[in-house]
Amino acid sequence: EVQLQASGGGLVQAGGSLRLSCAASGFTFDDYAIGWFRQAPGKEREGVSCTVSSDNVTYYAGSVKGRFTVSSDNVKNMVYLQMNSLKPEDTAVYYCTADPHGCSIYDLKYWGQGTQVTVSS
Repeated sequence: EVQLQASGGGLVQAGGSLRLSCAASGFTFDDYAIGWFRQAPGKEREGVSCTVSSDNVTYYAGSVKGRFTVSSDNVKNMVYLQMNSLKPEDTAVYYCTADPHGCSIYDLKYWGQGTQVTVSS
């Protein structure tokens, strides 16, 4: 059973940093795309990043490129989203997701419980 659990959210001032963690189980990283999505109140869900481990490639949304970085620890089955230079518009619930069929900016098959990130101005 695929399970994903995001953590590490919190309240931070604009310009600050946070690192989100995603604990994954039930699948092999190399066989799945792993993505981060976010959803702010009243807004549509947005794909933040997507990683294809087998290709060692990560795609980033334009809104976060250069500020957010994905890394992983395949031994611990952990994925991390390092978020720097945070802006109030980054405020959202962040979700860790996975899919055996590759990346999509719209949706991935498996979703974990989200973690709230709030950036104050």
